Amino acid sequence: MDFLKKIGPWLNAARLRTLPLSVSGVLVGTGLANYYGKSDVLIFILSLFTTIGFQVTSNFANDYGDGVRGTDNDDRIGPKRALQRGILTRKVLKRGILISVVIDALLVISLIYAAFGPQNLLFSILFLILGAASIWAALKYTIGASAYGYKGLGDVFVLLFFGWVAVLGTLFLYTNFLTPWAFLPATAIGLLSAGVLNLNNLRDLNSDKKAKKNTLVVLLGFVNGKIYHYLLLVSAFVCIALFLYLNFESSPVSYFPLLAFIPIFFHLRKIYLTSSPDVIDPELKKLALSTFFLAVLMYINCNIFSYF
Repeated sequence: MDFLKKIGPWLNAARLRTLPLSVSGVLVGTGLANYYGKSDVLIFILSLFTTIGFQVTSNFANDYGDGVRGTDNDDRIGPKRALQRGILTRKVLKRGILISVVIDALLVISLIYAAFGPQNLLFSILFLILGAASIWAALKYTIGASAYGYKGLGDVFVLLFFGWVAVLGTLFLYTNFLTPWAFLPATAIGLLSAGVLNLNNLRDLNSDKKAKKNTLVVLLGFVNGKIYHYLLLVSAFVCIALFLYLNFESSPVSYFPLLAFIPIFFHLRKIYLTSSPDVIDPELKKLALSTFFLAVLMYINCNIFSYF
């Protein structure tokens, strides 16, 4: 019971519901590597733990950054965070962030060694830089005077790190090469992840505006933010459909990952009919899980067609 009392606040700050989305890029990157004939269980496990570590660090940092700035207040519609609720203090949460960063660094080093060993020094240095950049991005979304999440740049960083770095980086860890077509699913995962962030910003529009958190939705307004949301998700569909058309057999079976877009298009209809931020919060989970579902289907699809 005492253990649950101690771990409970940290589970709250870790925001476990965000983790399926965070591993989507690794699943797609691994699936692509399997399609190209490369697999490694250790790289797969370490990649999953590393991306989960980055996400937990980001969640701790967002809890701290928005809490310290006062952005997390009673006006916010979403679930209350740990610092806002008072179940973790600033000092304790900051210590947790530092420990999380150390764990991330150890995971990055372990993953790089598993992928490249001592031979490929250039690749190791490149991925050390990418790992450091991922940790920096996790921290600087809301922490510090130059926090990019307060300048309307969050969507760009999500596309970059959840999409391109996650998918293409994972693929390269297995194969030591990239293909031009891999940018299509990488972009799709990045766009869908940006869609989840955009939903979050649509929900928090009024409280963010009061707190001077200039997200892209604050800059665009609610109506234009919805239009932007449609563009993100439809573009993701086009990227996946084009990738499947160009890379796999033309049989209907090869397109079964597109099933993941059925709930996504239902979600788009819901957003189209929505005129208030107050009802958006449940849609976050739907879109995040649909993205994870897409990643699982892509992983299965790539493995099926790797045998042909």
